[in-house]
Amino acid sequence: MPAALPTQVGNMVLFLLLCCASSALAQTTRVTGRVYDSVTGEPLPFVNIAFLNSRIGTTSNMDGSYMLETFYATDSLRATFVGYVPMTVKVKRDQSQRIDFALRESKVDLEEMVVRAPTENPAFTILRRVIAHKPVNNREKLSAYEFAAYNKVEFDLNNITEEFTQKKLFKHFAFIFDNIDSSDAKPYLPIFMTETLSEVYYRQKPRTRREVIRGTKVSGIENESVSQFMGDMYQNVNIYENFLLIFGKNFVSPIADGGRGFYDYYLTDSAWVGRNWCYRLEFKPKRVQELAFQGTLWIADTSYAVRIIEAGIAEGANLNYVQAFRVRQEYEEVAHEVWMLTRDELVVDLNVIRDTGKPNKNVVQGFYGRRTATYKDFVIGQLRDDAYYAGVDEVVIARDPDSESSTYWEENRHVPLTEKETAIYHMVDTMKTIPQFRTYVDIVSTIVTGYYPKGMVEIGPYFTTLSFNQVEGARLRLGGRTSNAFSKNVEFEGYMAYGLRDDEVKYGLGGRAFITKEPRQLVGLYFKRDIEQLGQSQNAFREDNLLSSVFRRNPANRLTMTEEVRTYYEREWFTGFSNMLLFRHRIMAPRGILVYERPVEGGEPENVASITTSEVALNTRFAYKEKFVSGEFNRVSLGTLWPVLDVHLALGIPDLFSSDYGYQKLVLRVQQRIPLGALGYFQYSVAGGKMWGTVPYPLLFIHSGNETFYYDEQAFNMMNYFEFLSDRFAHLMMDWHLDGQLFNRIPLFRRLRWREVLTFKAVAGTLDRARHEQEMLFLPNMYDLSGGPYMETSAGIENIFRILRVDALWRLAYRDHPNVPLWTIRMKLYINF
Repeated sequence: MPAALPTQVGNMVLFLLLCCASSALAQTTRVTGRVYDSVTGEPLPFVNIAFLNSRIGTTSNMDGSYMLETFYATDSLRATFVGYVPMTVKVKRDQSQRIDFALRESKVDLEEMVVRAPTENPAFTILRRVIAHKPVNNREKLSAYEFAAYNKVEFDLNNITEEFTQKKLFKHFAFIFDNIDSSDAKPYLPIFMTETLSEVYYRQKPRTRREVIRGTKVSGIENESVSQFMGDMYQNVNIYENFLLIFGKNFVSPIADGGRGFYDYYLTDSAWVGRNWCYRLEFKPKRVQELAFQGTLWIADTSYAVRIIEAGIAEGANLNYVQAFRVRQEYEEVAHEVWMLTRDELVVDLNVIRDTGKPNKNVVQGFYGRRTATYKDFVIGQLRDDAYYAGVDEVVIARDPDSESSTYWEENRHVPLTEKETAIYHMVDTMKTIPQFRTYVDIVSTIVTGYYPKGMVEIGPYFTTLSFNQVEGARLRLGGRTSNAFSKNVEFEGYMAYGLRDDEVKYGLGGRAFITKEPRQLVGLYFKRDIEQLGQSQNAFREDNLLSSVFRRNPANRLTMTEEVRTYYEREWFTGFSNMLLFRHRIMAPRGILVYERPVEGGEPENVASITTSEVALNTRFAYKEKFVSGEFNRVSLGTLWPVLDVHLALGIPDLFSSDYGYQKLVLRVQQRIPLGALGYFQYSVAGGKMWGTVPYPLLFIHSGNETFYYDEQAFNMMNYFEFLSDRFAHLMMDWHLDGQLFNRIPLFRRLRWREVLTFKAVAGTLDRARHEQEMLFLPNMYDLSGGPYMETSAGIENIFRILRVDALWRLAYRDHPNVPLWTIRMKLYINF
């Protein structure tokens, strides 16, 4: 990752213009006053008073008094009356004020009238006013609001051909094809559907959002996080934002502040839409393959709010697996000058192989994803008690006791189900009872998770069954764990392994259990005797993965036999903030060319067979507004826009269970992914740590190296294992994913859909080597960082064949060390939209 972003001044200026959205929430502007004759002082009734360049106005009454209150104020107020000179006065927006007009009589002079053609695209005039009114049309201007939300999500298998339905694979459940819908361009079969009813609440000061899930109905899946993920707050796209995050990519909104740099606009019509007179704008991207939309906007007159938007991803956008994407949103004025989204429709066509439109007998099935959301029962400006907004979680599940019944859904869903949608629930429930279908599901699950489910156990992971290294030779492993059929609150797992060269048996056994799932509280206990590679990152392939055995640049001959007892208690206090209290007892012995030697004054070093430690640790993790999708035990983070903080505190206790060493350790890490709009996204990780005490080298900070040909984002890929050690350190890792910002402008690369990535990594540290070598001598080719920070950089290409990333790496420091690459090529499987 680059230490500083390249000096592309034009792009950066454009990016800054797009990102500088107004941070101040709009408030109402209230103006009162009186209009009178400047000479006589007599009040003037029926005078037109209006905000300049706006349709917001009023007339004075018989006493000459007037009052205006609006969100849509401009910076000037103008009074006009027949026989008097118009008068314009500056207005302080978002404030209450009094403005009196003393009008002067005018003389009537007829002047020459000149008619000229417009010099500017008329669509730009409307677009400017839409952008200027974005703060007041954004619903977050309100002191409070609430509404009822209904979400319906459906997945369909498309490209269903007659040949496909006749395959032997579907012999035992051919009845599902009775539900095929052939009215679409691609015949499709509905296979999954979920519905969610919820209530959404918002308060401006202090800003609080909360969604309360009242009911969830899912065809085939029962999971709390599915309920949360399908709720409104995790899926809603706000058209008033400059960038819209879709499939992890930053699409430029057609009403972005700098939208004219990305779109061409055309004013094509004006008409009544419901109760509103609207202008129709068409828009399309200026350049092929940019992440932008093509479609139409209906803009309401006077308020310049979006009334309807219909848009799709433009042809040629640099996006994988998405054949088509269509969205339609409808907004309505639910209260005076308050516009809210009332209907949101989304259709996505996903396919692994891109549809070129050419006839092909080998049609590959894809998926439609459909989402329909409706919103009603709006309550504007009514604050609830503070206790109602208390708590940190944005999404709360509080199911209505009656939500399990079909009657509840018939009475409460906003939109009735079609006959086809009703049949989905029955079809999926029937399929789950067919053994052959269960077998196919198990096979797919094995490929994805690595474990093959068999009743109450799961066997695997399959990719560790055979591996090899210089110490064990060929290694055979068999393992498994209990499945959800055994328990959804307790999980046991274990394995045995055997090395043909070292003739040693390795094993692991343990389990974990929930104390409560809300809040999340877990306890775990594990025993292990196995080979480890110290100095690997947490992101690296595990030691017994077959791929790590094959794709290596150095032999795996500096390993450690570890006997470990580990127990922990984990508590999540609220979503994104958790602690883990951990106790770990370890006995470590060297294997391969690794040796432990203690210095002896005046004699030969003394061989040390093993070292023993007992450690208590407290881990803290804080990720503000982090979201998850969870299984029964494991969960996958959907990320957060905020920095993520990790803190590790450890205390080594001497003499506890024969522990040899006492020490204290502190590690802090902050990492974040920052969207850069049209320039892709930027990631960084900053970490620092310190160890107090005198310890042997296996207990020091061993900086994460990588001796495989597989690129590791969390390691120094040009660094060997055990090459650098510290007792105090700070590191910086950065990468910038440009998402084709440069390649999209080169015709050949544009067709290949390649994307650029730049990285920079550095680590600095200190080491009191003489002190620590009193406990254990360092081996040859182990170094400290006294010569300055270690640095490496790379430039890479992502999205090669849509699955591969290739990086060219350069080592920038300590290039004189033996057996280190000065530059190299690394690859990584990288599947992304």
